[in-house]
Amino acid sequence: MAESFSFFQKVNTDFDKAARFTEYPRGLLEQIKICNNSCHFTFPIKRDDGTIQTIHGWRAEHSHHILPTKGGIRYSTLVNEDEIMALAALMTYKCALVDVPFGGAKGGIQLDRREYSESELERITRRYTYELIQKNYIGPGIDVPAPDFGTGETEMAWILDTYITMAPDKLNAMACVTGKPITQNGIHGRKEATGRGVVFGLQEACSVVEDMKQLGLPPGLHGKKVVVQGFGNVGSHAAQFLMEADARVTGIIERNGGIYDPRGFDIEKVAMHRKETGSIRGYPCTQFFENPNDGLELECDILVPAALENQLTAENAPRIKAAIVAEAANGPTTPDADKILQERGIMIIPDTFLNAGGVTVSYFEWLRNLSHVRFGRLGKRFEDQAQHAMRRAVEKATGYQFSDNELEIIHGADEEDLVNSGLQDTMINAYQEIRETRMQYKNKNNDVDCRTAAFINAIHKIAKSYMQLGIFP
Repeated sequence: MAESFSFFQKVNTDFDKAARFTEYPRGLLEQIKICNNSCHFTFPIKRDDGTIQTIHGWRAEHSHHILPTKGGIRYSTLVNEDEIMALAALMTYKCALVDVPFGGAKGGIQLDRREYSESELERITRRYTYELIQKNYIGPGIDVPAPDFGTGETEMAWILDTYITMAPDKLNAMACVTGKPITQNGIHGRKEATGRGVVFGLQEACSVVEDMKQLGLPPGLHGKKVVVQGFGNVGSHAAQFLMEADARVTGIIERNGGIYDPRGFDIEKVAMHRKETGSIRGYPCTQFFENPNDGLELECDILVPAALENQLTAENAPRIKAAIVAEAANGPTTPDADKILQERGIMIIPDTFLNAGGVTVSYFEWLRNLSHVRFGRLGKRFEDQAQHAMRRAVEKATGYQFSDNELEIIHGADEEDLVNSGLQDTMINAYQEIRETRMQYKNKNNDVDCRTAAFINAIHKIAKSYMQLGIFP
């Protein structure tokens, strides 16, 4: 039987499950849960062949408990109001979990970008931005978009240029959007941030010996077999960083099929093959399967759904063979599937935590744009000089001469080093808070999983913000 939950209902079901473990007034909980603003607008676009097409776009701002709101813009045929409100809600809880001071938002345009030329996509993006400006849904202190499924640095550059053209505040206009190209005041490490955050989160979760023992796994990522669904920006970077962390990526799934090799893939070579051919199909010396859903059921230690929502359902959940489901995508597990997987003892690391790397580094970019100072600029030269002095002292005391390769390693932190360090620290702290909450309720004989613990933590933090505003006692 098909599951009847809409995406937004699914998010609210998870919220309600966690809210039962809190003692906040019903009115406060309803205010946290509700979507504050949602806007659906249409506009005409002239295609390259001269025909006129009506485009549907949305922007939702889920929570104004703290401003600005923050969330990506996706281009997909699946975009609708329910999906955008659900994703905006997840952004609210995600930002709270990792202590990023944004309310949640999300936007999208209902289209398949493969059916449009670059000039058509530019016209659509600029007109969408114009609509956001007219309706006061964008601004450095109002609502700050970012890339999402189907969008990237190019679209963010178009948004920035359109906004600057119309912005009354030119000084801080650069902070109206994140995920920009480096040449347009983007930040190093943003493009791969979500995938890198997935791996930082997994490393922390897998480092807990007690939890891994319950799953029948050794601690750490070393040697763990991983299947990644989705080879876009998030999935490809997650796969690359998993390989670098000594995990074995044995399966990669895309919309038109998947590949499997029990020995593990060289992700850089797979990415190169995909770039040259447009698909992972035909990658040498591997097993190819036509039905992408078959890949979800491959034997592995960790399954990483990094595509779209509702990929794990009541239909396929009984056949999932992974010990850990690491939700790199937003809402990849339906409520019924979640229940089945939990009952089977499979550990689910929830999306509200695991894919928070993107918004965390977007926060760094937003701060950088507002401060007008590149991270590391003030301290890097001092660090380099201090390390140079220390190296000379070591050489003088020991007679050892550092090689050129060793000297390359010994350098002050640049912007990307600082960004990655901040991201790793954020993911470690957030996971430890989630686990602490889990264990706290487990000790009270309440069966609280990671997802519920994450929602409990988010509710506490958001409720505190509302109470500090004096709206609720």
